[in-house]
Amino acid sequence: MSTPQPSMPQAQAAVPNRQAADGSSYPGYTSPIPVVRTHLGNAIASEWTKIRSVRSTSWTLGVFVLLVIGIGLGVAALIAANASTESMRDQNPLSFGFFGVLLGSICVITLGVLTTASEYGTGMIRTTMVACPTRGRVLAAKSVVFFAVAFVTTLVSVLVVALADVALLDGARTPTGQEWLRGTFGISLYIALLGLFSLIIGSIIRHSAGAITIMIGVVLAPLVIALFMFSRSLEGLRQALFEYSIPNQLSVFYSNSLTETGPSGWDPLWIIIGATAAAFACAFALLEKRDV
Repeated sequence: MSTPQPSMPQAQAAVPNRQAADGSSYPGYTSPIPVVRTHLGNAIASEWTKIRSVRSTSWTLGVFVLLVIGIGLGVAALIAANASTESMRDQNPLSFGFFGVLLGSICVITLGVLTTASEYGTGMIRTTMVACPTRGRVLAAKSVVFFAVAFVTTLVSVLVVALADVALLDGARTPTGQEWLRGTFGISLYIALLGLFSLIIGSIIRHSAGAITIMIGVVLAPLVIALFMFSRSLEGLRQALFEYSIPNQLSVFYSNSLTETGPSGWDPLWIIIGATAAAFACAFALLEKRDV
């Protein structure tokens, strides 16, 4: 004897999640899984969790703070102990923070590269892209989080050095308002943008060691090459390398340029903004074309 088959309504009732053949869903059924539309804020929260969880952040920023504050205070203390009051009369006390910032910038560059390139090295970028398929949003979130962290860390460090140097070098002149602004807020923006430029280069190169090497070359190579250009026929190129080298652009913020011509005032900030914007456009285009 054959077993009687259940009617269609009974079969559908036995499987409450089953979709009807005509495409209509069951009335009154609500999925237990909430559907939430994600946005840039979700990606930023994810990248913030990443950057504060990895050891490279604490190590690189820790060394950065040590270099900026340690060298800045050390140089100021050494000058205060050996320089005469007459020789310090025309000196901007904020300018002695330059040495620590220049060396510390290597740490910010390293962290910027690792923020993107390390994920390609470990393969975790695949997980990131699965969680957030909008690739441009991932790059934007990394950029926002890194820039904020680098800017705040730099600003706090250079502000401590600036206040301490002014107190130690009481024979030096009092910095103007513009010098305070450029020597604290301006230099912090520049270092954060330099690190952001490194982050974008890391996204383009997708190799940590290679991107870090390129960025160190960008920072130091023009000045080193210019120092060894002795030919008169190369004088124009030599001068340009001096003027637009990153060490010279950093010194401009402290009103202590290495050359009498070239960038001045806030010019270095506009230069790094333009370079970073161009690199970001290139990275975004490549991100959309490449496979992860």
